[in-house]
Amino acid sequence: MTTGPNFAGLANRDTRLVVADLFRTAEKSVVIAGYAVYQGQKVFEALAQRMCTIPDLQARMYLDIQRGRDTSAASEIERRFARRFRETQWPAGVRLPEVYYDPRSLSPDRTDCAALHAKCIVVDRQAVFVSSDNFTEAAQVNNIELGSTLRSPIISDRICRLFEQLTAAGLLKPVFRS
Repeated sequence: MTTGPNFAGLANRDTRLVVADLFRTAEKSVVIAGYAVYQGQKVFEALAQRMCTIPDLQARMYLDIQRGRDTSAASEIERRFARRFRETQWPAGVRLPEVYYDPRSLSPDRTDCAALHAKCIVVDRQAVFVSSDNFTEAAQVNNIELGSTLRSPIISDRICRLFEQLTAAGLLKPVFRS
């Protein structure tokens, strides 16, 4: 699947349609790993609706918190990220997903700093979408991006286990936990 401008001879599909279709099919779990999230209320609308329809649906996000040039304490940057996510990136009135991040991203020492740069969605440990897209309106609709959707319980489970093991080892820290 490719996304980007449509023109004769090339069939593109907006990433937002692929992502929304994946979210609408979720029955048990959704795992999301992403680097940048902007205009998240639009991007995550179908997931939020699905979480309302299926109250037991488990949604976990592994997101990057970026320090940039901010010299604030890591706990303050995390607190601001949590508030911004809750207030501007997640649809209002819907229970929050679990959100985790790599605390190394907030290291003030640039040589120790890391980014959670993975970009994928896993639904019900059956389907996986791996893409170059960030969770932004531009990436979902306007940019030229590449992505692939696979129906593979083996690959899907492996991705989920990776994030579960990183979390269990304390390498990923919760922002929100259910």
